[in-house]
Amino acid sequence: MSGQRPNIIFIVADDLGYADLGCYGGREAAFGPVSPVLDQLAANGLKLTQGYSNSPVCSPTRFALMTARYQYRLRGAAEEPINSKSRGSTTLGLPPEHPTLPSLLRASGYRTALMGKWHLGYPPAFGPLQSGYDEFFGPMSGGVDYFTHCSSGGQHDLYLGEEEKQQDGYLTDLITDHALDYVQRMAPGAQAGAPFFLSLHYTAPHWPWETRDDEALAQEVKTNLFHLHGGNIETYRRMIHHMDEGIGRLMALLEKQGLAHNTLVVFTSDNGGERFSDNWPLVGGKMDLTEGGIRVPWIAHWPAVIAAGSESAQTCMTMDWSATMLDAAGVPAAPDYPLDGRSLMPLLRDASGVAVHDEPPLFWRMNHRGQRAMRQGVWKYLRVDDNDYLFNLSQDERERANRAPVEPERLQAMREAWEAWNASMPAIPGDATVSLGYSAKDYPQR
Repeated sequence: MSGQRPNIIFIVADDLGYADLGCYGGREAAFGPVSPVLDQLAANGLKLTQGYSNSPVCSPTRFALMTARYQYRLRGAAEEPINSKSRGSTTLGLPPEHPTLPSLLRASGYRTALMGKWHLGYPPAFGPLQSGYDEFFGPMSGGVDYFTHCSSGGQHDLYLGEEEKQQDGYLTDLITDHALDYVQRMAPGAQAGAPFFLSLHYTAPHWPWETRDDEALAQEVKTNLFHLHGGNIETYRRMIHHMDEGIGRLMALLEKQGLAHNTLVVFTSDNGGERFSDNWPLVGGKMDLTEGGIRVPWIAHWPAVIAAGSESAQTCMTMDWSATMLDAAGVPAAPDYPLDGRSLMPLLRDASGVAVHDEPPLFWRMNHRGQRAMRQGVWKYLRVDDNDYLFNLSQDERERANRAPVEPERLQAMREAWEAWNASMPAIPGDATVSLGYSAKDYPQR
């Protein structure tokens, strides 16, 4: 690794399933490979097979991404997720005074930008420019139409900085275009040793189910962006492909500017897949603490450090990657806000690294269905609807063989460890909300 600090690009898809990408076993679409660019990034970098999101739903994961700490420490992250009813709230968002990944990087000399989804509270109390980003383009809320750029409440929700931005176009492509413009403008400085940090947070493949060719659907779904009556697997895969094409354009620009070698590019999803996603062999999806709701793709590409063809079964979660980016940039945590995430730099330098049983435990909790989970080594403790389970994930990734009745002591030890961890976190407030856009009346649940 050169002495020059890396540029960092953190790419986050929205509701992408564990096996939606070809490099994670995803099937080809009728039009061909779904994710050729991301597949190549994985082949030329590091692919993790046991990586997780901090939550099975959007905004809580984004709190962890921004702070490199368990999201449960902040009131806004108790919302599952933040919804449009929180407009005007001064409590349901990322507090501007809290140190963040971009604010810490910016204080150390990085130029910073978010192109894409924010979903961490609404102006004027909250916003990207108040939490460490120099520049912002994208929606503030959780879901917007790809053509009208309106949220589920019918409000226009596309911003440039702190001002609304009226701009025609397919949102995935607009996010890509603004990211390319940013990198183009930052390139001379980066070549001269002034690095940049770009959060590239796509809304794809989140509903509504619209490809570049589906502008006519915008009027059809404007009163219900959940798009419960439409969509299909091919449309969903095309939406992923549009994002993949944009990432390809970004990587080509980095190459052209001579920046690809010393740019850390990390790709993931904010949570597990939704209606049309492929989570095989995992069970469950968004809103679930079963593996399909929290295990997600993790790809890292950094030719200066990461050997091509690297793969690892080391466990990690979103906040670990935020800690890793700070470490890669040589930036310490704020003294009063110690990180919960751990740096994965040793893994990036040598993916043959850490044995699974030596890794620290990972913890989750959800207000929805009273869920809780703990992963330690190959073992997972899970509670859903007051039922406790124990799974050996090395033998049973589908969480079908409950070991709790035959290993009660292990179950008890993990339950006590989870409860001790939970006692160290603020309690879930009584007014915290769970927002479900659909149920068994809309389509049969597993």
